[in-house]
Amino acid sequence: MLYILRHGKTDWNAAFKLQGRTDIKLNEEGREMAQNAAMEAKDIDFDICFSSPLIRALETARIVLHDRDIPIECDDRLMEMCFGEYEGIERSFDIPDCPINALFKDPVNYTADKGAESFEELFERTGDFLNEKIYPLLKEGKDILIVGHGAMNCSIVSQIKGYDLAHFWDGMTDNCKLVRLL
Repeated sequence: MLYILRHGKTDWNAAFKLQGRTDIKLNEEGREMAQNAAMEAKDIDFDICFSSPLIRALETARIVLHDRDIPIECDDRLMEMCFGEYEGIERSFDIPDCPINALFKDPVNYTADKGAESFEELFERTGDFLNEKIYPLLKEGKDILIVGHGAMNCSIVSQIKGYDLAHFWDGMTDNCKLVRLL
């Protein structure tokens, strides 16, 4: 089985700031969310957990699996999508014509600029991760947890479910909502 989990809440989530690769830690609410996710997942026998190395995801993984002997392996390919110079922008939807908004509102017509990552780059790295790490372990019958981020998780969900780019955000979940993919 394959499960995916988005990290707990951060102060930047609460302020509606774009985080991307900016390494923001969980806030107290985020830690509580992760503890609740740990209770939800307590009866699931994970063989391994893969996590983004960004602290908000790694801390979430550690809280969820805190009293269990389950290895957590960080992989840079699970980092959040890079938003370039737009990282740290607060309430981008309130900024008329802010180019990064197309990422969320019209992904088919999104063009990466100012150091932001493209969908092609995101899909390439997460696709490599799935092919190299996840699919072989699933063939062995392993139960896997991936702890990541909104856009990065959506790229994995999109590839597994076969969503086209117009439906990219259909895989978005709330913070710390555990989802079984396969």
